[in-house]
Parts: sequence; structure tokens; C-alpha cells
Amino acid sequence: MDYGWQTIEGKVPSKSNNYRVFMRNGSYCIGKSDVTKEYEELFYWKASKYRNLQIKGLFEFYCKVYYPSKRSDLDNSLKVQLDCLQYCKAITNDNNCVKIVAEKFIDKENPRVEFKIVTI
Repeated sequence: MDYGWQTIEGKVPSKSNNYRVFMRNGSYCIGKSDVTKEYEELFYWKASKYRNLQIKGLFEFYCKVYYPSKRSDLDNSLKVQLDCLQYCKAITNDNNCVKIVAEKFIDKENPRVEFKIVTI
């Protein structure tokens, strides 16, 4: 089944900037960066077509990532997108992804991600 295209506006944070080290109760911990948390929340509310679908089977992931500049690496956004799909409960586990088709574009005025899931 093809669930259709969904657009999430905003710049995708890089996987390499996903986590930060912080101090809690005198110990160092690793957690998601504030930028990543904010993006997950934005994704959750914008992904209305996909939120709570709970896709359990194998699927293909298609995405077009529009960056504000050409500096960002396309592959760094893929893990973030799949994690966000789990966060909004579109998918139950990103290890069910069997195919990824990703394209990179530049749009300085309107960075965004356009994606769709096709179940097998």
C-alpha cells in the first residue's frame, strides 16, 4: 500500500548532531540534543497522515530532502527521519525498512522533507 506523500517543513538535524553529553546527578549521560527533540515534536504534529499508523510489516521509504545549502549530507538525515517515524508511531520498527530512495535538493527559502512509505 502506498500511503502518499507527506511534507515536514523545517531543516532536518544531522545525525551527527543528534546527541549531546550532559551532567545529571554528578554523572555524564548521553541524550538527544535540543534541536533533535524540537524536530521530533515538529515532525510528530506535522505528520498527520502517518501519525499512529503502526505499520508493522516490511516497507520502502522514499524521501526528498530540501536543505537550505549544499553543505548537509543526505545520508545523515535518513536515520533522523526513520527515528521520527518511530516517534510518531507511523512505523513500529525501522529495521522493517527494506528499501530507501532518497534525493537531495536545495531550497534556501523553504527547507523541508517530503516522504512516503510503501508497504510490501
